[in-house]
Amino acid sequence: MRDYRNFYIDGQWVAPVEPKTADVINPATEAVAGTISLGGVADVNKAVAAARKAFASWSQTTREQRLDLLLAIQAEYARRQAELGDAIIEEMGAPSSLAHGFHVGLGAGHLQTAIEVLREFKFDEQHGATMIAREPIGVCALITPWNWPMNQTCVKIFPALATGCTMILKPPQLAPFSAQILAEILDTAGVPAGVFNMVQGSGSVIGTALSTHEDVDMVSFTGSEPVGVQIQKDAATTIKRVGLELGGKSAFIVLDDGALAANVAGATGGMMGNSGQTCSAGSRLLVPAARMDEVIAAAKGAADAVTVGDPTGNVAMGPVVSKSQYNIIQDYIQKGLDEGATLIAGGAGRPDGIDKGWFVKPTVFVGTNDMVIAREEIFGPVLLIIGYDDIDHAVAIANDSNFGLAGYVSGTDVDQCRAVARRMRTGWISINGGFDFHAPFGGYKRSGNGREWGEHGFLEYLEVKSLLGYA
Repeated sequence: MRDYRNFYIDGQWVAPVEPKTADVINPATEAVAGTISLGGVADVNKAVAAARKAFASWSQTTREQRLDLLLAIQAEYARRQAELGDAIIEEMGAPSSLAHGFHVGLGAGHLQTAIEVLREFKFDEQHGATMIAREPIGVCALITPWNWPMNQTCVKIFPALATGCTMILKPPQLAPFSAQILAEILDTAGVPAGVFNMVQGSGSVIGTALSTHEDVDMVSFTGSEPVGVQIQKDAATTIKRVGLELGGKSAFIVLDDGALAANVAGATGGMMGNSGQTCSAGSRLLVPAARMDEVIAAAKGAADAVTVGDPTGNVAMGPVVSKSQYNIIQDYIQKGLDEGATLIAGGAGRPDGIDKGWFVKPTVFVGTNDMVIAREEIFGPVLLIIGYDDIDHAVAIANDSNFGLAGYVSGTDVDQCRAVARRMRTGWISINGGFDFHAPFGGYKRSGNGREWGEHGFLEYLEVKSLLGYA
């Protein structure tokens, strides 16, 4: 059983000011997997003070010094990658192939991207007699969710380090193990004291203390819309920058062509990845209404083929993260039934043969865009298929949402895919499965503000200074 009761502050592993612990539950077994400490305001104050002190020197380091540190971190991350994967299986139930694959791979990818961007990034640009300088914003609070623990943590830490910022990480209480190992990696790699700090605890305590703290210059938060709204309100009193990556209800538009069945199957299987616990998941599948029978057959076949079970084994889908998340998803499934959506796969309760753990059936409905299950983020393996009459209708449905985080378009006519993608009001759109670590990621509307990933991720952590008469 894991025992992670110390925080990482000012280059040291330290006990919390006031002892308070919480158990971490393995969602596949419902057994206690470990213990963490829950920090308080006093712990936050210590971490912020350490980060503020360290900023004076770290902000003045050279590009080469920061590159050397990132390369040292990269070597240590590779050495402990298997441990990170094991931790992710335990803390949030990701299947072994996913935990050891895409989960830890995303963290490694963001680290490599930060190295690549840092090598070429223009911190200074001369415009006539004026020098435009980009300088680190200062002390950053990084508040991360449990669903993709390495992705969401690394996409913040490494750009912050690369740009010369110092930071305090508040990992998710439900999935804290991988963050603890990552802190050990940073320590071993030689991150200077105070540059990186980590305090575990509840969002309502640690997140609020960081968001309201006078000496925190920027908050980067990934999580739910209500919490993001509260953080923005809390940060307003000190006029600090806030970057928010919030919820999504992303549309996946499948074009009417010969690849329809394959694209529907791919979209359905993709939705079930990570047990549907992905903010950018294509949870609304938009298909030509005239071919709904073909669509239903393809989607049902794909959903029924998803293997669910012990995440340490060879399965495609593990449990959802907690009992409360399981109950929320079950409520949404019932709402879908109550609203008259047609259930074509899955449904309520655990999969057959499973009587322990927070496992959900891969579930597919056919319905309309005005249903609750089309409007609200479920954050589970629940897909809603919606028929469209023509492309204009498909785009209108896609854009009829309070969210605008991601989108997907699949079809054989690439020009048509591009044209459809251009019309979708969302921040990140994948055409025929496209993926790019350097592409900015972030949302329109209630999905948040700001952008992470690649060069745009660096800009989140930089202030702009104009030096007039410089030349």
